[in-house]
Amino acid sequence: MTRIPKTEITGVKGALVKRVAKKMLGEVPEPLGVMWHHQGVLAATMGLGRKANKWNECDKDLKSYAHMAVASLVGCSFCLDMGYFQARNEGLDLVKAREIPRWRESEVFTPLERDVLTYAEAMSQTPPTVTDELSGRLLKRLGAPALLELTAFVAAANLAARMNVALGIEAQGFATSCGLPPLAQPRTQSMPQAGSSGTPSRA
Repeated sequence: MTRIPKTEITGVKGALVKRVAKKMLGEVPEPLGVMWHHQGVLAATMGLGRKANKWNECDKDLKSYAHMAVASLVGCSFCLDMGYFQARNEGLDLVKAREIPRWRESEVFTPLERDVLTYAEAMSQTPPTVTDELSGRLLKRLGAPALLELTAFVAAANLAARMNVALGIEAQGFATSCGLPPLAQPRTQSMPQAGSSGTPSRA
């Protein structure tokens, strides 16, 4: 149960929001009912999300993996569920999307993807643990515009994930309803040193 009870989404604007949500997702996501208590906050966060999705300097797959890595680290089951669902609808690599929760143990990611996932986690630590070495590798591979975009995208992912966790918003089963297999789970709960891309497990 959410920590702030959902409220009824009403009015002309509410009807439009629900219609769009059902068209995109098949149902109205739980955060909308919670956020409807403060439509200014809802409009601002949704607006940021829409604008961020239009940025095109950084590869879409990389940003999707980074977002899910943030969600996994922070513990936002809603974001992970939504990210997996969206990966399917946007034609992204579902094998890799499914492996995000155990990416350090997985062998499906390229060195660049592993650096991006490491960067997303390092940014999401408190305090952040991004190193000059990691940032330098990404700058060399991606270029300044794409790295700036990736950084802003990870920051926005933290905003969404931490809000959802604080509000008690959990997964609604969007991915399950599409018949997607469950997300992979880490074999161990031990956390490698932040800022290191790590190496796949050879169990």
